[in-house]
Amino acid sequence: MAFHRPKLPQLSRGDFLTDGGLETTLVFHQGLDLPCFAAFPLIMSERGKEILHDYFRPYLAIARRQGIGFILDTVTWRANADWGAEIGYSADDLADIQRRSVAFACHVRDRYATPSTPIVINGILGPRGDGYKVGAKMRPEEAQRYHSAQIKVFRDTEADMVTAMTLTYPEEAIGIVRSAQANGLPVVISFTVETDGRLPSGDTLESAIEQVDAATGSGPAYYMINCAHPSHFESVIDASGAWIGRIRGLRANASELSHAELDAATELDPGDPAALGGHYRALRQRMKHLCVIGGCCGTDHTHIQAICEACAPLDAAPSAELA
Repeated sequence: MAFHRPKLPQLSRGDFLTDGGLETTLVFHQGLDLPCFAAFPLIMSERGKEILHDYFRPYLAIARRQGIGFILDTVTWRANADWGAEIGYSADDLADIQRRSVAFACHVRDRYATPSTPIVINGILGPRGDGYKVGAKMRPEEAQRYHSAQIKVFRDTEADMVTAMTLTYPEEAIGIVRSAQANGLPVVISFTVETDGRLPSGDTLESAIEQVDAATGSGPAYYMINCAHPSHFESVIDASGAWIGRIRGLRANASELSHAELDAATELDPGDPAALGGHYRALRQRMKHLCVIGGCCGTDHTHIQAICEACAPLDAAPSAELA
């Protein structure tokens, strides 16, 4: 049984941490070959699970030192039908990988969670397409059918919630939310943006969030921004906009490079962890509901530590419940 599915603690217990850039850490720091940027094959071997445990351990230690909760992701960002087939995995293989990934996360939770530092198991979905480019758009109905395969598997595990990361257009998000609603799972939508603060589809963040909320009865538990540097979207964050209150999570890139530049890069750009922390501090002053803090491409535990130091105090003080 999922511990937190009925009531997500990040909506009422204050700040929660996440990890950083899983795939970029494994590729550039550890020299692993991740086909199609997919980390999920690691879950199939004992050695792979050791690598994943070693990756998450410093993040969990930071959360423990801060006395706050942690959102623990499954390693399934690429585990949908199209990307799985690209690297030779069948639908049955992918379902097994999802279940194994949740089981691994539960093992970590049982080892590290405490009453004051709860761990939420987060089933991760990725975009059907690239994540940096829109490609062929799906209608919401098609996106609902497509992503339901993964969501139904997560429904029958101990996953507390699902999060769709690095989405590039609102129609796919609408389909994902409708599928999660139909399967009784809390869902979070995380959009990525280009250097102008707009989604790769050209939609503004405001428009994308409002479209999804209008089409789903404000279905997402909250929204996030990931895989973009804060300098790419700071200018579009208007503290007076009601839609800003729907954004509760931020997982930024270390680098100020564009998606196209990152895609072509052969070396990791780690940016400046202290400067990144300063950006987070400034955004928290404007985004009063921001309580899920982590990183994305190019970030590791040193960036998360710098963010915590810049944003101190990060603590478990109660925050406002979502309506």
